[in-house]
Formats: sequence, structure tokens, C-alpha cells
Amino acid sequence: MPTFLIYGANGYTGELVARLAAARRHRPVLAGRRAEAVSPLASELGLESRAFALDDPAAVDAGLAGVAAVVHCAGPFSRTSKPMADACLRRRVHYLDVAGEAAVFEALAARDAEAKLAGVMLLPGTGFDVVPSDCLAAHLKSRLPSATRLLLAFQPVGGMSRGTATTMIENLHRGGLVRKGGVLTPVPPAWKTRSIDFGRGPRAAVTIPWGDVATAFYSTRIPDIEVYVAAPALARLGLHLARWARPLLASAAVQSVLKAGVRARAAGPSEAERALGKCFLWGEVTDEKGARAVSRMRTPEGYTLTARTAVACVEKALAGQAPAGFRTPSLAFGKDFVLGIEGVVREDA
Repeated sequence: MPTFLIYGANGYTGELVARLAAARRHRPVLAGRRAEAVSPLASELGLESRAFALDDPAAVDAGLAGVAAVVHCAGPFSRTSKPMADACLRRRVHYLDVAGEAAVFEALAARDAEAKLAGVMLLPGTGFDVVPSDCLAAHLKSRLPSATRLLLAFQPVGGMSRGTATTMIENLHRGGLVRKGGVLTPVPPAWKTRSIDFGRGPRAAVTIPWGDVATAFYSTRIPDIEVYVAAPALARLGLHLARWARPLLASAAVQSVLKAGVRARAAGPSEAERALGKCFLWGEVTDEKGARAVSRMRTPEGYTLTARTAVACVEKALAGQAPAGFRTPSLAFGKDFVLGIEGVVREDA
């Protein structure tokens, strides 16, 4: 099987992907911005390492020499996705990432024709966001082909990595996002609250601007999409207060203080915490006649699932299942792809 490269292998998620790939007897090239950060893990796993910065196109091109695909794990992807995707298109290398930002998905979707011309697959969102939810959305569409409205919701049980927390901080001031009439539409933070039963009784959940408001549209062509997350009362209150504090949250001083707090914490959940964590998903579609379908899904903890799905996606890509152009996980590999991942269960209500 051809070689692939994991960029950001020294980060929390990148290391999980690298260790799982090595455990599955793959020989990926581990890469990052600094040699001293990535080489210890590569030496431990007996793998090749490379160091190059994404702001040097020639260096990125050289760094991708001899590889057939990249699993891009170095966020925030709002800054790092474009230079890596640029290089992949130049070098005709398949691009995969573990991003979750709607803007990143939209930017890559806009390059569909360019990717098809290059014979390259652009597949963002190969992690927890958006593999399970994207496959759930596609499954619901198959259950109700006339659907015009899609609701997706998450109830995560487990911790958060520094990278995820940093991305959330950088987007605190941006507000919410939904899709209306096929168009991404800004809304206030925690725009709507509703009670959702993830299979363990009702939980209060609020709207969030997660990546599925972008990807689920391409996967299903359903025009109206909202994404929710279960949140305790204090978190919901904080999101509502954020409506009035958006200029403050965008300030450099506040951003600096919040990010300093993130840097002071652990890189992410421990192995024991990941083993205990899990995630519950819920989805509902309705059509203009009032027909309705509901499905639920249970998965392993988010970072554990991300490693498993990212490796499974690159395995398929390297095995020849890499359709050129922009793809979502379900468009690339089918709505039941996630069911082949250890620990994932789906049920229809």
C-alpha cells in the first residue's frame, strides 16, 4: 500500500492517529513544523519523520514527496487547511483532515472542480466531527427521501484537547450558524434550545455552529439544517451571555488570557478517560407533509473515534476508494461506513 503522511503528528490528535496507524502495521511519514517536536514519536514508532512549515510552499511540496495522501491534524484548520490543500493539489496527493469548522468545509467544497481536474480527493472531517453525524444524516435522508429539514445533536461524555479548546475560543465571538433554504445563515449563540432524548432520557440542548451545517447539506441536499449539543444550565447561560459580549470575546487581550488557560491544562483526555468516555448522537428529518424519521447512534469517546475513523478513511483512500473532488465521509464511502468502526451502534426510533 502507498505511503501517507500525518501532519501535526506531535499534536494530541495527530499522535493518536499515528499510534493507531503504526499498530495497524502502516508506515506513515510523521511530520510537523518542528523536527524536535515530531522526531521523538517517529523514533519510538520506527517511522520516518519530516519537518516543514506550512507558510513555505516549496518546503511543503518537498515534504509531500513520495506520499499518496495526507492526514492533516494540525489546527486551527482555519489557518492551516488552505496551504496544505494547495500543496496536495499541486502534488496530486489526496487531502484528508480532522477539521470541524464549517468555514473550512465550505472553502474546500468550493475547490471541487479544481480537485477533480487534479484527480485529488479533498476529504475534510475524517474525525468525530463529522464522520458519525454525516453518516447519520445520510442514513436519515435514505429513510425519508422527501426530507426538507434535518436536526442533528450530540451528547459527548469526555474531555477536550487543547487544540479543540483553542479553536472554540477563536470562534466564541462569531456566534451561531444554521442552514436555511440551502444557505449558511448566522444566528446568535445558543439561538435555539430544545429537549432531546439521546436514548437515556431528555436533555436540554442548544444550537451550535458545528461543521455539519456545511457538510450535511452536501451529503443530503436537505435545505434546512440545525446542529445541537447537550449542555448543562451553566453552559447554556454562558452561551446566552456571549451574545452580548462578542466584541469583548474577540479582543486580543481576552483571547490571550483564555488561550493561556488552555495551555496550562493537560494536552487532552488520558487513556483511561478516553476508555470511559462515549458519545451519543441523535438525528431527525421531517418533510413538508409532516412525515418524520428519528435515528440515534452511540460511539466511543470522540478522540478515540477520530483516530479510528481517520485511519479507516486513509486506508480506503490508499486502496483506490478515493473519488476525485470534494467529498464528505458518506459521499466518499457510503452512509454505513461508520458502522464498520469498532464501538459504533446505530438504531432507528
